[in-house]
Amino acid sequence: MLVFPIFIISVIWTISPIIIFAESSFDFYMNDFYTKSNEASQILQEIENNLKEGSREKVCSRQKEAARLGLLANKSLIKAFEIEGAKPPKRAIKATQQKWESILNSC
Repeated sequence: MLVFPIFIISVIWTISPIIIFAESSFDFYMNDFYTKSNEASQILQEIENNLKEGSREKVCSRQKEAARLGLLANKSLIKAFEIEGAKPPKRAIKATQQKWESILNSC
């Protein structure tokens, strides 16, 4: 008699994390956008701090990595808007894209 409730509880306990951690495509792309944007900004901040300290070590390669991440972030943002059926803020995205392309091509 005690076996059945324990079985039900163990099944629920096993399945519930799968349900909790499932995210929509929109959430996936928005999280990807925020993660990549933050990482790119952090790299640029580190470069700025290093330059203030007089170090120019791997500046160009790190700038390119930040720009690559920024461009990928933009793509994820556009995809998230497409999934939601909303129009993306084209001017803001284009301005950001140009900024990242400028950083990518400045080395």
